[in-house]
Formats: sequence, C-alpha cells, structure tokens
Amino acid sequence: VQLQASGGGLVQPGGSLRLSCVASGSISSSNTMGWWRQAPGKQREVVAFVTTGGRTNYADSAKGRFTISRDNAKNTLDLQMNSLKPEDTAVYYCTLRNRWGSDYWGQGTQVTVSS
Repeated sequence: VQLQASGGGLVQPGGSLRLSCVASGSISSSNTMGWWRQAPGKQREVVAFVTTGGRTNYADSAKGRFTISRDNAKNTLDLQMNSLKPEDTAVYYCTLRNRWGSDYWGQGTQVTVSS
C-alpha cells in the first residue's frame, strides 16, 4: 500500500488548508484511514480517523475545526482544516490500517501556521 499526501503549506492564523491523500496498492475493502501529525520536539499524535463505514473520531484539538472525509471508490482521504492556530504547525501524515491490523504511512506534508 502506498499513500501520497498533498496540500500542506504556509497559512496565517485563522486560515484554512485542505490536505488530501491518495492510497494505492492492495487495499482491503475494510480499513481505517487517518491523519496524524508531529510537531518539532513532540511525539506524533493522531488528528482524526475515519472507517470505511464512515465512522469518524477526532482528537480534542481538532474537534469543531477539522473535518475528515473519504471517498471509498477513489481511495482518497481529505482533511479540511479551518481556524488554524500556530500550534497546528506540524508534519501531517496520512495513514491506513487494513482489516488485518497492518499500518501504512505516507511521506508527510508540512503545515505551517504563522503570521
């Protein structure tokens, strides 16, 4: 399984960004896709994830500001991020966990929130 993330960049506080991820390869019909992030000097943390069936879960820091969505037919994953804060600055990673519990990670995309 390969994951290709895109959409990162530099944005001012209060702004918005949309991250996208495309999965390819041998993907099980049932899986969970998600976004994680890692800020400088901090541990990697989950941002949000969504199952094939559409069940979502968000970190407290993302609730009310971020929206995760997926297109099962296209094997794509998006993360709409609004009201961005400087503390959202991090490398964001697209992930996929297949039905057998194997985890796959994309290469990461940098998000910088700064004035």
